[in-house]
Amino acid sequence: MRASRTLWDLLARRAALTPDRPVLLQGDRALTFGALHDRAERTAAGLHAMGVRPGTVVAWQLPTRLETAVLSFALARLGAVQTPLIPFYRDREVGFALRGSKARFFAVPGVWRGFDHTEMARRLGAKGVFEAYDDLPDGDPATLPAPPSEGTSVRWIYWTSGTTSDPKGVLHTDRSLIAGGTCLADALRLSAADVGSMAFPYAHIAGPDYTVMLLLYGFPAVMFEHFALPDALTEYRRHGVTVAGGSTAFYSMFLAEQRKRPGAPVIPTLRLLAGGGAPKPPELYHSVVREMGVQLTHGYGMTEVPMITMGSPDDTTDNLATTEGRPPEGMEIRIVDGEVRLRGEAVCQGYLDPAQTTEAFDTSGFLRTGDLGHLTDTGHLVLTGRLKDVIIRKGENISAKEIEDLLHTHPAVADVAVIGLPDPDRGERVCAVVEQPPDTEPLTLEKVTSYLRAAGLSTHKLPEQLEVTEALPRNETLRKVLKYRLRERYSGVVGG
Repeated sequence: MRASRTLWDLLARRAALTPDRPVLLQGDRALTFGALHDRAERTAAGLHAMGVRPGTVVAWQLPTRLETAVLSFALARLGAVQTPLIPFYRDREVGFALRGSKARFFAVPGVWRGFDHTEMARRLGAKGVFEAYDDLPDGDPATLPAPPSEGTSVRWIYWTSGTTSDPKGVLHTDRSLIAGGTCLADALRLSAADVGSMAFPYAHIAGPDYTVMLLLYGFPAVMFEHFALPDALTEYRRHGVTVAGGSTAFYSMFLAEQRKRPGAPVIPTLRLLAGGGAPKPPELYHSVVREMGVQLTHGYGMTEVPMITMGSPDDTTDNLATTEGRPPEGMEIRIVDGEVRLRGEAVCQGYLDPAQTTEAFDTSGFLRTGDLGHLTDTGHLVLTGRLKDVIIRKGENISAKEIEDLLHTHPAVADVAVIGLPDPDRGERVCAVVEQPPDTEPLTLEKVTSYLRAAGLSTHKLPEQLEVTEALPRNETLRKVLKYRLRERYSGVVGG
């Protein structure tokens, strides 16, 4: 399809080309491209009757399901500004996002997986709260104004923890998200005969990234509201999934299932694992290819730039194992003092906080990623570390400072450093290294996680390892904690 200016334009073009082809599959339900377009228009009309207009900020915290995609495209049809929130975020993150975005409406799933999102929304004083799980707003599309005609206005606010205890609101346009998804589509060399899968939260930046690929190539994806192996394998097999993945943690999970039945393909139709979001050990690549008999392509992206580089199935084995792939046309990568910096259409417009925007971009308009790396002679990117003190667990950024700030309030903690340690299943695991005051009862991992849960910390940020030390290592000048020494000390330790 020729270039589309907006996400709604992209959906409208695909719906006109292949209206009866499925786009989203979930259990016994399926949604065609035409039905996605039509249902989104009716939902847009219902939202319009509620008062949603172009530029209205609408937050939504919904699981990965057909209705979530419909609602998101309905908001795109109206030209609203939507701010997706990962479903497992709780009061701290959700409250900050609602206040920062000044959301006028907030869509929640009600009680989902034992947690009452509606009650949390009311507790936080959210405006315009409505439940959007099985039922969505409905109306007559004839009442709708014209769809947005340009894709360069900020219409998306995503949230990332960054290096501070408060999340940062990342500003995206339809064009930046389309550019990111186009990069993914071009790199993976997929076709209309493929069947993909969404085992990650649709509210993640990967949601539109992946959906753009579906719209460009006209193939479907299986959606998982709750992903867990081996239970999910039934759906992969049932729908004949050819492309799966998500992040390093997903590769490890599929490989673990394959090892239960060596020689028998865990998903017979699978030919490609693809993803990003966390470091990929070369040995994991080789194990997947050797034992599962499928190709593995890994990429590099972030909330600020949904797709920066991506490995391609026709890359060499060495490049696929040891690099993050190459950037697409239009993505400029500059290495400054070892730091990866970026400029291109897929790069965000900045942050809600103008001061954060000023700090993040250099004088040439390149985004400072905080990641360290270099480019090979073939243009492939190799990442070697991070300047930011961020832990990436299962593709999600976790701020060490946020956890440290909460643990500093614990009476049995004198000082603490939270670090990320290499983990074959998660990419990184969260480790808290604690100094205790004299004559205090020894801390346990269970006590620490219970305390953090009570403080409102999201489950995915909870430490998985606790180390108690007599003294944290510090430098000789400002007495700053030397976290690299802690990583060296505990990288080979898996404990509680």
